[in-house]
Amino acid sequence: MSTDGPVVNVHVLFFAKARELANSSRSNVDVPTEIVASDLLDQLVSRFGLTTIRDNLILAHNESYIDNLSDSILFKEGDELAIIPPLSGG
Repeated sequence: MSTDGPVVNVHVLFFAKARELANSSRSNVDVPTEIVASDLLDQLVSRFGLTTIRDNLILAHNESYIDNLSDSILFKEGDELAIIPPLSGG
């Protein structure tokens, strides 16, 4: 991921369809220490091949859902980012 500022390494966890598309349940990525959630989502979708489910993904930072993709996320080294597709069932 390209950035001009400082970067940190975070753990990315993939669930359900995101895990299937990424072909992995987890990865480590370098991210800027501050990034707008929608920009981060776009970069992750591109990097891990999640285009088909892009509009349905939920991000969670350190187990807290990111409700507004226009918010900035502040990352520290070793933070956790979860990529969660909509859960089916009822």
